[in-house]
Formats: sequence, C-alpha cells, structure tokens
Amino acid sequence: MAYHSAKSVEDLRFKDDGLTTITSEEQEKVENSVARNYLAYMRVSNLDPDLSLYRQKHVQYLKRGLHDLSQSYECLDASRPWLCYWILHGLEMLNVQLDGEEYAQTADFLKRCQDPYGGFCGGPQQIPHLAPTYAAVCALCIVGTRQAYDVINRPKLKTFLASCRTAEGSFTMHQDGEVDIRGAYCAVVAAHLTNIMTPELFEGTAEWIAKCQTYEGGFSGEPGLEAHGGYTFCGYAALVLLGKHHLIDNKRLLTWVTRRQMRLEGGFQGRTNKLVDGCYSFWQGGVFPLLHTVIDASGNGHLLSNEKWMFDQVALQDYLLMNCQLHHGGLVDKPGKSRDFYHTCYCLSGLSVAQHFVNEYQTKLTLVGGQDNKLAPVHPVYNIGVQHAADALKYFRKLPLI
Repeated sequence: MAYHSAKSVEDLRFKDDGLTTITSEEQEKVENSVARNYLAYMRVSNLDPDLSLYRQKHVQYLKRGLHDLSQSYECLDASRPWLCYWILHGLEMLNVQLDGEEYAQTADFLKRCQDPYGGFCGGPQQIPHLAPTYAAVCALCIVGTRQAYDVINRPKLKTFLASCRTAEGSFTMHQDGEVDIRGAYCAVVAAHLTNIMTPELFEGTAEWIAKCQTYEGGFSGEPGLEAHGGYTFCGYAALVLLGKHHLIDNKRLLTWVTRRQMRLEGGFQGRTNKLVDGCYSFWQGGVFPLLHTVIDASGNGHLLSNEKWMFDQVALQDYLLMNCQLHHGGLVDKPGKSRDFYHTCYCLSGLSVAQHFVNEYQTKLTLVGGQDNKLAPVHPVYNIGVQHAADALKYFRKLPLI
C-alpha cells in the first residue's frame, strides 16, 4: 500500500501560521493519531500488503446488537427503529443475509412501533416522528419480504406526513416539533419508496430547501444557519427525488463538498474548520454520486470522469480501513473513539460509495485491500442497498397511488 498522497504525511499537516487556537490544537491531536496509523502501516506494508476489512468481526458486532443491547443503549430508547436500520443496513453492506425468523421478528417489532394514526414512533406507544419513520421504512425495505412491506399503512403514513407539513412546504419532525431539512428528506424518502408521493404533499418543499443553501455552497438545517454535511446530504438528496436540483447552485455545492475532504486524514469533515468524522464518509461522500448524475444529465457530462467520483476514493478508504475499524468489530468516528451502530452504518455506507463508481455506461470498482473488502453497492439517495431499493420500488409501484 502506498499512502494516498504523493506528498509526505508531514507536508499535509494543518498549518496554524503560529496562531494556536482550540480548533488548531484539536486538529493537531487528530492528525497525530491518524499519522501514527499511516506511518506504522507504511513501515510494514511491504511485509503485509493487504489492508483488510474486519468483515466477520463487524458482522458479529452487528448481529449481537440485533438481539441484545447493553444498558448504555437506554438513552436510545426513543430511537429503536434507528437501531434496527443501522444494524440491518450494516449487515446488507457486508452481504449478510439473516434467516427468515430474524427478519420476521424485526418486521413485527417495527409494526409495534407504528402509530395507529400513521407514521412510526421511536418505540412502541411513543409519539410518531419523521426520523424513526424514515428509519422504519428503510429497515422494512431492507428486510424486503411481503410481510415487511405490508407492515406500512400507506394511507395513514400519508396522513401523518401531511400533518407534519407546514404552509411554506417545510416539515416539522413531529407534532409541534422543530422544523429542519431532515424532516423534508425523511418525508420525501418515505413517500417516494412507498408510492404515496403527490405534488400537493410537497408543494413548496423544494423551494424551502433551496433557501437552506448557504453562501459556502452546502446546506444548513434551516435558512440562515451554517452549512453542515448531514443537512447537505438530506437537502440535496430530497431535491434530486423531487426533480428540483436546478433550484440551487450545483457548482457552489460541488466546491463546498470537495473542500470537506481532509488532506492528511483522507476522510471528510462535516463543517468548515471541524474535525474529520467517519460518518461523513457517507453524508459528504454520498453527495458526489448525486452531483455526478445531475451534471451528466445537464449536458456537461464531458467534464466528468467515467471511472471515478469527484473525490479521492482511495484516500477515503485508507481513512476508514486504517483509522475507523476496531479489531473486535465495529467502526468509529476517529481513532480513540468508541464504536457504535450509527458510525458502523455510515462508515460502511461511505466505504461502499468509495468502492463503487456506477453510471449508465459502466460499473467501476476502486478497491483498497482487494476483493475480500468489497461491499454491496449502496443506493446514494435512500442509503439502503441498491437491490433492496429496486425491489421495494417495484413492489410499491404496483400498488395504487394514494
């Protein structure tokens, strides 16, 4: 393995120009830990050239979480559909098929999280909320059985989504809840996957999302705030699904998102002057396939490569494989952090994006560490497996539009 840059690790370090701040000190600490990993690996790479994905350890970690969680997860009692989604999605990326009973039990649990009046709750008998609604719909699509699909009460789901819609086209996360761009994304994905999407439901939504693009080029949670990787993905993916990506400055978005990949680390930061974080491997990395498709469709495809995305795919894989994996399973934000299902899910999603270049002409693989590291391709709009997305869309498109 050769380091992903022609420059040395030292040449790529952050330069504070002699003006030390809390931000620069934290950046230096992260760079030191990442640099140690890269330098140590380069010293032994001639003896052991393979950079392995600890596949079986990650599978064991995820499977355990599907059946049993420690007391530390008590704080996520209102996020239980998310835990199902993070775990199931991580397993599908690792090409793991669970047995029918495990899928049936998961679908049954998510059914108990569905509110009688529509939408899904963070747990049984809680209040319906757009975030666990997105997670539950995606998790049921990953399960991919008729039993799972039919858990979703489509008419009542549409009623719930409509109840969250504001007059300007934005969405509250729940009744009397906060308005931000996540709500719009969760609502659009849930409606699009289940074939309940109508112009009336999303009237003004794209225009409201467009107001969230900042002077930097990324998107904020609501108009007037700071651009952020998670909000940027949510906003842009929603615009793509709505067919309204032309409402924003795509060139400025491309400039902003390309500048979020860190020079030394190879991973992405979520905001300007912030630290690298493994979860932004997808939140930022997942924007590139969407931008590529939009630019290609605009007639400027000649400006694009037909073999790679517009970021350094090798550098991102280096960061994830050498800095975010734990030997006993699970992936993390950055070296020194604890594992969790959230980061395991989004690190694997980002790794899949970095491995698979797909356009209408071809599929091109860029694999660090060889074929054994290959993950399943991820659908960059929904963040579930491509095949599971296609199967769900095929099933729900046969049902009448509500």
